[in-house]
Formats: sequence, C-alpha cells, structure tokens
Amino acid sequence: MPRRDDTELTARFADMLGAMGTEPRLRIVRLLLAAHPDGLVVGEIAAELGIASSTLSHHLDKLKGEALVTVAREGTFLRYRADTGSLQALLGFLYAECCTRNKAIEPQRIVCCK
Repeated sequence: MPRRDDTELTARFADMLGAMGTEPRLRIVRLLLAAHPDGLVVGEIAAELGIASSTLSHHLDKLKGEALVTVAREGTFLRYRADTGSLQALLGFLYAECCTRNKAIEPQRIVCCK
C-alpha cells in the first residue's frame, strides 16, 4: 500500500500535469521557460502566442494556481515567469521512476528533445 506522502505527492503532480494538459497552457509554459529568468509581461505572451487577453488570463490563472508560474506586478504590467522549482520537482518525480529505479529510459536520452 502506498504511503500517504506518496499518494499526496502523486496527486499534487497529477494536478500540475492536468494544468499543463491543454495545448495553450503547454505553449505558455514552454515560452516562459524560453524567457527564463526574466519572464514576459502578459502583452508579450499574448503577442507571441496569438492568444486573446481574456483567454490568456484564464490560462495563466490556472498555471499560477498549480505553482507552475509566478507573477509579479511591475507598475501596470504583470510579469510571468516559469516556476522552475516546481517544474524541477515534477520532472524529478517522473525521472526517478523511469530513469533511476528501473532504467526504462537512459538518462542521457532525456537531456534534449526537438
């Protein structure tokens, strides 16, 4: 039987993956990772991805709610950044099972993807 901590952690990461489980949100996370560490203001994200402001706001709120992005006010602008700590924890959780415990995937094959 799984330990309670494992169950809670699995549920937490499932929520994070669910938040990224739409094409626009995954595009937002990738864009913010590319802009790391500076991040982007909402208008820059909208222009880059061609997402309407109202729709973008909904997606950013969902990502923020799952600690995948952070937001900081800069005057009248909101600057979003990828929360690399949360993403690192999520990737580490997946990596531990597939690459260290049973060697299903060689670690060096995960380093780069296109």
